[in-house]
Amino acid sequence: MSTLPKATLGRTGLEVTRLGYGAMELRGLEHFRRLSPKEASALLNGVLDHGINYIDTSPDYGYSEEQIGQHISHRRGEFYLASKCGCPIEPPDVPFAARKPHEFTRANIRAVVEQSLVRMRTDYLDVVQFHLSPSRAVLEENDSIAELEALKQEGKIRFIGMSGTIPELEEHIEMGVFDVFQIPYSVLEREHEQLIHEAARRGAGIVIRGGVARGIMIKDESIIDDYPEFLRASFRARRKLWQETKIDDLLGGMSPMEFMLRFTISNPDMSTTIVGTANPAHLNDNVAAAAKGPLPPDLYDEARKRFSVTSAEGRR
Repeated sequence: MSTLPKATLGRTGLEVTRLGYGAMELRGLEHFRRLSPKEASALLNGVLDHGINYIDTSPDYGYSEEQIGQHISHRRGEFYLASKCGCPIEPPDVPFAARKPHEFTRANIRAVVEQSLVRMRTDYLDVVQFHLSPSRAVLEENDSIAELEALKQEGKIRFIGMSGTIPELEEHIEMGVFDVFQIPYSVLEREHEQLIHEAARRGAGIVIRGGVARGIMIKDESIIDDYPEFLRASFRARRKLWQETKIDDLLGGMSPMEFMLRFTISNPDMSTTIVGTANPAHLNDNVAAAAKGPLPPDLYDEARKRFSVTSAEGRR
């Protein structure tokens, strides 16, 4: 029986584990190692065996959708499945830098969703999110929302989401049409905190990504060069913020990863945080940490003081 805490994903009413699984690590391209079928099956079934019931992926994540379809589609009733739209229709082995631009036309949105259904061997997606935070103007120009509404009427999707960031996120919230928001947030990246609160106040479910900052604060700095260039500056800034902020007295035996994950879970406005790994041992550690629940209130408050929103914003 799972010991993971759960929360309601906003007005969707879905009861999700506060630890979800982000399937980008199954990409199998660039610095993401291609897992063998045996490894991928063990990992994904392990996710479900631990009781995690929210899995997030994207057509942009290489072989991720195919792996999900191949290895756990027979357990579809055990988990909620979220993917993205606006992504280019391309084979999974196209490197990130070589992929076509995202396109938010109705035709492309439908094509991508239907491709995801085939790849993941399912009749429906629980959540489909616009990828890469397209502006309100782009969505309205392409009548993008209407296509997801049509797919919803056809039973191919259940809820409409937005993977959003500053500066577009505020207008996304104002639109009032998104059931779920996926937003970056961690103790090292708190600049979206007030908008997370506002979206939750209006009834949206909040999915956090980057809740453990991909472990960059404890990995060798050279690994940052393996990530796309547009991510490197912010990764180095967050790593530096971690190193310069003294918190040894707060850890109390916790690993840095446990501290960061439990800090994220402590945010009262979040529903789930998606954490990706291709390492079964890391998955076990994440589950053990999440099962402990939020940080004690006094520890959480002190961590918020030391990693202020201002310090996080200043190092973007």
